[in-house]
Amino acid sequence: MQKTSRFILAAALLAGCATQKPASTATAESTLIPDGKIWASLFQQKAAEYKALCLQAYNIAQLRLQLALQQPHNRPLAVVTDIDETMLDNSPYDAKQALQGKDYTTDSWHGWTQLGQADTLAGALSFFKYAAANQVAVYYITNRDETEREGTLKNLQRYGFPYADNEHLVLKQPGAASSKESRRQQVLQTHDIVLLLGDNLGDFSALFDKKSQQERESNVLSSAADFGKKFIVLPNAAYGDWENALVQYNRQLTTAQKDSVIRASLKTY
Repeated sequence: MQKTSRFILAAALLAGCATQKPASTATAESTLIPDGKIWASLFQQKAAEYKALCLQAYNIAQLRLQLALQQPHNRPLAVVTDIDETMLDNSPYDAKQALQGKDYTTDSWHGWTQLGQADTLAGALSFFKYAAANQVAVYYITNRDETEREGTLKNLQRYGFPYADNEHLVLKQPGAASSKESRRQQVLQTHDIVLLLGDNLGDFSALFDKKSQQERESNVLSSAADFGKKFIVLPNAAYGDWENALVQYNRQLTTAQKDSVIRASLKTY
């Protein structure tokens, strides 16, 4: 495609977003967060490369599980998975919020999860069905709230995910920390965990819980051998602790304040 044609296509995409966007509540100085999430949602929904990355992750997961099944084991095996942006696609929520110039809010998120209509990520359903067919238990450890149990189960059961029941859906309890470490330890009391899947580093180890950006990067390097072996990472450009680390986990910042921090963090020339 010629450069001129690419420019016209890009302009058309941006114009399409602009014509669909309701009156924004964001100021001219605080557009990076919502506009960035529009672009991230567009990539998640429309890029074949995104689907390829998901398939790549789940293909590797199945290969690793096949190897684990060939090894002798005395206890039942399990895989532990996150839900959001690991097996279910919440980009419609991010897109709706961003097109209104808004970021995440608890009430709007609960309204979305209650619907139970998030689609599946490419490769997810077939992998978890493969695990179940080989007597490997699936534990869904998520930081969705207990109040989201009904909608979450409805969503998982809608697509026929295995082990989609109260015992295997492990939500964040009221007042509990966001760390998943204690919940992983509960699974380890009865099973050997052979794989962990997630889009956020905290889905894998307490080594990544509420760490600075520099610590997260350092700990990734020290855990390099686990990625693609025991830790299977799904892509998520819309949100996560990578974003929280930039603002030092300060959830009280306004969108404009977050934008200022992000702009100051960007490399340019």
